[in-house]
Order: sequence, then structure tokens, then C-alpha cells
Amino acid sequence: MFFVPAYAKNDSIYQATQIKLDIASPIVVPAAHKWQIQHYEVAVNVRLKNRFFPTLELGYAGGNTTQGDTVSYKGQGGFFRVGCDINPLKKNPGSPHSLLIGVRLGTAVQGFDQEVNNSKFGAREVKGTQADCWGEIVAGCQVEVAQVNKTAFYMGWMGRLKCLFTRSEGKTDEMSVNTPAVIYIPGFGPRDTIGWGLNYYLGWRF
Repeated sequence: MFFVPAYAKNDSIYQATQIKLDIASPIVVPAAHKWQIQHYEVAVNVRLKNRFFPTLELGYAGGNTTQGDTVSYKGQGGFFRVGCDINPLKKNPGSPHSLLIGVRLGTAVQGFDQEVNNSKFGAREVKGTQADCWGEIVAGCQVEVAQVNKTAFYMGWMGRLKCLFTRSEGKTDEMSVNTPAVIYIPGFGPRDTIGWGLNYYLGWRF
């Protein structure tokens, strides 16, 4: 048995709006890599027909690392993702708790600074910008932990499987320099074809 919130009894299309703060990424992302990484994000979604959750996620991230004695890299920038989750549980769709499965389209723009040392050009500093795009399949859940008047507080997690769409290198101010591709992508992670992610949220519904 569970308490059915007032908004769940509403037959209208729109039921509620929720703001979520990711508290896992600032800890999990740096721990998963040997780099100096910072990652912060928030999410906003709306609950429609007690089953659909159009979502916008915004964040800021950056990475600082070296690759042997050849490359020293620093990059940082903003990112956003848009998409929609669905609660596949047909029984009790008005429950304050939800199982979520969905998709995202993510975009990031960053500025980066590389110090490159190779036999052809010697030691040179390369600065530039990079825009990237990727897609995600996400799955998770959210659980209502407290309710005060018409608002409620949530906790939940979200796992992500990511596929990078862009393959080009960053645009630099030294196009003649044979620089490596951007190493870290805000919101996506280390530059690779496939990535993963895990978020743990604290949320507020109003």
C-alpha cells in the first residue's frame, strides 16, 4: 500500500514538475578515472499522463590529464541533454514511485588547452574549441521519501549507455599542428565511441 498523491488523481495531461540534483557524479566520475575531473549537473522533468517524463539535463564538466611526456590536456565547458522517460509499469501508474526507461540526445561545447611535445613540432601550446553530440539509452528509478503539503522529495538513480556521434577533432588556432583529438567531453566522459554513466539524484516535486 502507498499514499496516492493528489496530482495522481488528476485526469489532466500535466501532473507535476520535478527538479533533481545529481550528487553522485562529483564523486563517482573523478573516482572512476585517474584524471583530475569535475562534473556537476541538474535535471528538470515534467510528469505527463502519470507515465511520460520529458526531461532536460544541464551541467558543467572539465578534465585535466597528461599522456606520458607527449600531451598535457585541460578542457572544460557546458553540456545539455534532452529526451523523455517512460514508466513501463502499467499497474498503479499513479504511484509516486517510478521505474524509468528512456533516451537522451546530448550536446557539449568546451574550450581546451593542450601542450603537445613531438619530434616534428617540438613543444607547442594549442588552444581551441570543440562541439560534440551523442545519444544515450537510460534506465533507473525514483522513489518518494517525504511529502509536505503539495510538494514531495525524491531519491533515485539513473544508469546511462552512451554512443558518441561526432568523430572530428577540435578546431584549434594552430591548424598546422598535428594535435590529438580532444580527450575528455563534458557530459559524456573520456572520448570514445561508447561510454557509460551513473547518476544518483535528490529531487523536489512541485
